[in-house]
Amino acid sequence: MKTKAPARHGLNDIQAATTWQVASLLLGYPDDGLLARLPMLRRAVRNLPASVAEPLGAVLATLDETSPQALAADFVTTFDQRKRSCPYLTYFACGDTRKRGMALLRFKQAYDAAGLVLDGELPDHLAVVLEFGATADLAEARRLLLEHRAGVELLRLALTEAGSPWTGVLDAVSATLPPLSGDIEDAVARLAAEGPPEEQVGLAPYGIGSGPVFLPDPVLEARS
Repeated sequence: MKTKAPARHGLNDIQAATTWQVASLLLGYPDDGLLARLPMLRRAVRNLPASVAEPLGAVLATLDETSPQALAADFVTTFDQRKRSCPYLTYFACGDTRKRGMALLRFKQAYDAAGLVLDGELPDHLAVVLEFGATADLAEARRLLLEHRAGVELLRLALTEAGSPWTGVLDAVSATLPPLSGDIEDAVARLAAEGPPEEQVGLAPYGIGSGPVFLPDPVLEARS
């Protein structure tokens, strides 16, 4: 089933960084801290191009209008209990296999090179990558996202098809990236049809399989 691709508009680096920072926060667990930030996030979105402001605004409106209990339950169901909407980018291409450990190392090395230390979350969590791009290295974060462009799109499609209130976050992120074409389209179709590979080994150093880990705030800390 095809879903409508998000509209695209040329964003400058400041607009892309703002979009990614807002998206990163909106992919965090909807606790009191996030809900208290909603006015600030609305101000940040206000001057962005419509291609990203509209989907992010829809998510913000939902967070305003929905009870905290319902938001929390939906968040856990969406991101912790459904593999199709897993927020860990390497999962889509590598599944729980040995190859995923090497893919995770690629993310960690990027953060190390920027002098940043990951605080309590796997390095391929989409929110972590987006915050890294917004606050440390936009170009390197973009490279990581493009390397896992198929995973970003599969997550977007999964949220869209589920009617998730977080769909707008992925629509906005996708709108900051080049449109799908060629090999990426083929990869999305293949992964959607076959799913990620399965092999429950080689992931202990990253804590995979230990249960849900909610995104801390902040997700990245500068080395002293």
